[in-house]
Amino acid sequence: MQILSIALFLTAFLSACTPTVQLQAPDKPIEINLNVNIEQHIKVEIQKDVQQAIAKNPDVF
Repeated sequence: MQILSIALFLTAFLSACTPTVQLQAPDKPIEINLNVNIEQHIKVEIQKDVQQAIAKNPDVF
């Protein structure tokens, strides 16, 4: 009888210690500031002989 009462007590005690997870939305909205500057510089240099080859054979490219 004692073992049964101890088992019931331990079961009740352990079930009271179960972890809980709570998720709450923040009071203020989430604010994301993106200060992004994107600059792109493309420089293409073709030597004169390559330019002439392209002009002579436009079907190649």
